[in-house]
Amino acid sequence: MDDTPHPDPLITVSDLASALAEPYAPTLLDVRWRLGGPPGAEDYAAGHLPGAVFLDLDVQFCGPPGAGGRHPLPDPNRLEAVLQVAGVRQEHPVVVYDDGDLVAAARAWWTLRWAGHGQVRVLDGGYAAWVDDGQPVTTHRYPPVPGDVRVRPGSMPVLDADGAAAMAADGVLLDVRVPPRYRGETEPIDPVAGHIPGAVNLPAAELVTDGHLHDAAQLRDRFAQAGVAGQTPVGAYCGSGVTAAHTVLALHRAGRTDAALYVGSWSHWITDPARPVATGDTP
Repeated sequence: MDDTPHPDPLITVSDLASALAEPYAPTLLDVRWRLGGPPGAEDYAAGHLPGAVFLDLDVQFCGPPGAGGRHPLPDPNRLEAVLQVAGVRQEHPVVVYDDGDLVAAARAWWTLRWAGHGQVRVLDGGYAAWVDDGQPVTTHRYPPVPGDVRVRPGSMPVLDADGAAAMAADGVLLDVRVPPRYRGETEPIDPVAGHIPGAVNLPAAELVTDGHLHDAAQLRDRFAQAGVAGQTPVGAYCGSGVTAAHTVLALHRAGRTDAALYVGSWSHWITDPARPVATGDTP
């Protein structure tokens, strides 16, 4: 099968249900996750899509927290081993899902795409939408047939700190955190409050309704309001590169497949006290 990415990175519940009934059914990855817990494995044990394999976003899709931020890039060799054990195969479609806010699923989607696997889609509405539609769930754990996927890192645009600063100056760097964190009024997680100078605040929550990502036209309109128009370079960051992956997913749906992710995000930016910090409403 061609490994060219699907033009729409999301898949509906009905389309996934149909795909799972076909002989060439996609590999399902359950990546339910919450910042600060409880572990998503507990949700998986209580019920999941038939055939799905659980992967831990913190441990298996990201590297250990440290100088690179709270959710840095994973080691490619380790990621390849994880994905092979989970049954991910070369040029075989993968669908990832989370509880329904699409945040964890978007970071898993982005990581798989960064690793060179093109056929990856996110279940729109996640597990909640699947259950609401009356689709089957199970508590049975499926031992997957080992896959043969090969990780080829670098297949998605990535920003480092210098790149993020340049994007803020010469393009549009979207800060997708809630406005009080952008303004520096509060910072519940990181030791320094504020934002990258020049970054434009566009909270990720403005791109969804009831767990469903807005359609391409609506997204293009909202991104244009934030200054993303034409071929203006665009990137996104958040606290640690998870929620920002959701915005990159939305940018892809809107047609901006060149959108870059600052993986280290704010948690990495503030590791160097020489990097400037802005506060207030304006970039």
